[in-house]
Order: sequence, then structure tokens, then C-alpha cells
Amino acid sequence: KMRRGKYIPDFYGVMFDAGSTGTRIHIYKFIQKDPVELPVLDNEMYHAVKPGLSAYKDNPEEGGNTVRQLLKIAKKTIPEDEWKRTPVVLKATAGLRLLPEDKANALLKEVREVFDESPFFVPNNSVSIMNGTNEGVLAWVTVNFLTGHLYSNTRRTVGILDLGGGSTQITFLPKSKKTVHSAPPSYIAKFNLFNNTYQLYTHSYLGNGLYAARLATLGALGADDWKIFTSSCLPKKFREDVTFGGTTYKVSGIPDGYAGYKLCYYEVMKVIKGIVHQPYEVKGSSIFYAFSYYFDRAVETGLIDSSRGGRVEVRDFKKRAKEVCNKMAKYRAISPFLCMDMTYITCLLKEGFGFKDNTVLQLAKKVNNVETSWALGATFDYFRNLNIH
Repeated sequence: KMRRGKYIPDFYGVMFDAGSTGTRIHIYKFIQKDPVELPVLDNEMYHAVKPGLSAYKDNPEEGGNTVRQLLKIAKKTIPEDEWKRTPVVLKATAGLRLLPEDKANALLKEVREVFDESPFFVPNNSVSIMNGTNEGVLAWVTVNFLTGHLYSNTRRTVGILDLGGGSTQITFLPKSKKTVHSAPPSYIAKFNLFNNTYQLYTHSYLGNGLYAARLATLGALGADDWKIFTSSCLPKKFREDVTFGGTTYKVSGIPDGYAGYKLCYYEVMKVIKGIVHQPYEVKGSSIFYAFSYYFDRAVETGLIDSSRGGRVEVRDFKKRAKEVCNKMAKYRAISPFLCMDMTYITCLLKEGFGFKDNTVLQLAKKVNNVETSWALGATFDYFRNLNIH
């Protein structure tokens, strides 16, 4: 390929995001116009399967098979003569962090074997559990790269809020020294990217993802799975088995008790209060992008359009949570957990991170047609070590 007399190589990268509720493949195509410049992202191919790897904790081979299926898509998408120089990497997040070590390792070993038998390039340490700091930082890198903030030196970046099934992340570039000094030391991450040094506020809360928080609210997370767990966040006549991370719990509403927003909020508070650190400035990063389950629940409750996303204020989540909880019967068809989920999101934003009612969140599943997740940032990290510490 010649453009202005210069050779332009294309290259590909394959990143697997093994989350607690699903495994996703991201196939990126890059164009490197100039060896010293930033590569340009040409496009992304994305596909997801459910459930997540952790559901196969007692049957790792079956878990490996889900990855094998997704690799077939990579073979269809990437030209054959590129296979042997295209790296495949899998990073697992909270689903595997919440498993006993031996179970998690058995799953990772199985995935390594699937990678080794594939025609792609398998780098050292290509299959691993990602630590929470990197998960937040790399999602921040993805969103700020896609919104064009990493190209300019204005320091006008956006913060990110990511809500997964097992964990939740907050990351932003502090404007105030006080934010840095008053934060727990492990919440500040430094790294270099494209000739800039960044010092971010970032943390991943394990057990505070949406599905883990449901169980924590019910008092079931890590508890014996033989008893029935009840909550006033659920419809009174609701009874169901709920599976998370390969364990099944019996869950029900409170048949002769009260249900509704106030009581639900009180229950959910126990999972957040005193656990989530409030950064000194959460309004410092002028705008936050929120994605994953923040986006999905906003779509399901009609706050935003599923194809366009949109801007909402924190109070919009609160208003909609009240409505869903006080009319549970009406919303039950969408999900019996909708009241609990919307109340949890409201509580996490307000009591957890300390956002004000009028804080604006930009809800986006994609930016410029690319998924908002840590996967693109992790691919950059792989191609040019960011040395996050």
C-alpha cells in the first residue's frame, strides 16, 4: 500500500475481555502512518458470548470452548497472512478475581491451551487476570483516545465510570492537588502515554459490580447457598434461583412485608456506605463517561436511546429508580431486579462517589463506533508498555 510514496503497514490486535457475566472479543485494525506517531484505529469488530468464564469453574474445558468459538470470528475477520503476527491476549476481570485461586488458574490454563493451538501469535503472559487499577486506567485511556483528548495537550480529559457484573471502576485526572493527597496512596496511578505523564485517581471496587452487589444486598455473596435470601427491592411475589460465578442462590421478595424505593435504598446503602471512597473533587473532571451496566439500565428504563446514548444527570437515575421501585409490577417484565439495580446505581453515584444531583454523565456504549471498555487501552498497553504504577 503506497500513500505519498510511503509504505503504510496495517496491523491487527485481538483482545479478549473475560468478564463476570460474559466473554467478549475485540478485533482491532490499526494503521501506522508513521513509526513515531500514534497508530490510527481503522475499525473494531466486537462479539460477546454469555455466561462468563467463571460460570465454568467446575468445567474449564467448556470455558475454553467459548474462547475457541470466538477465535473463529477472528479467523474470519483477519486476513490469513496476518495471523502469525497478530497477537491474541485475554484479560480476565472480577469474575475470576472472585473465584478460588485453583479454579481461576484451571480456567486460565485451559484458555492458554486454546490460544496455543490457534494460528495467531501468542505473546508471553497472554492469558492473565488483570488488576483493578489497570482496568480503570485502561478504560480511561480508551475513552480519552476515542474522544480525541489524548491527541491534544489541553489536559481537558474526561473521567470514566465503569459498572461491570463483579466490580466497578472510577478513574479521572484530578485538577486539585488535594484530591491526590487525600486519596489512599493505592488510588493514585502514574503512567506515560504518547509523551505525556498522567497521574490519575483510580480504583476498582471488587464485589461492587451490579450482579455481585445484588447478592451483597441480599446478604448472599459468599454465604451458604441453601437458605432463601429476601429483599424489599424485589417484587413481593418474586421467587427465583439466581446464578452468579457458578453458584446458585434462592432469592425472593418479602411476601408479607413492604417493598419500595425507601426501604430498598436503606438495604443497598449497607453495600456502599464506608466501602466507597469519596474523592475530594468528583466534579473536577468536568464530565464523566459512564458505560457498561450504567448504560444498559438507563436504556431499559427509557432514560436514553439505545443507539445514541445521551447525557443524564445523577438525579435522573434517582427519579427513575423511585418510579421503578414504586411500580414494581409494571417494570417486572423488563427485570424483577430493575428496582434494586437502579437504586444501587443511584446510591453508588450519590452516597458512594459523592456526585451531586446535577452532575452530568455522558452515557455511551460506543464512541466513534468503538466499544467503551478497557480493551482498546489494554491493546495500546500491549503494543507500548505504559508501565502503570
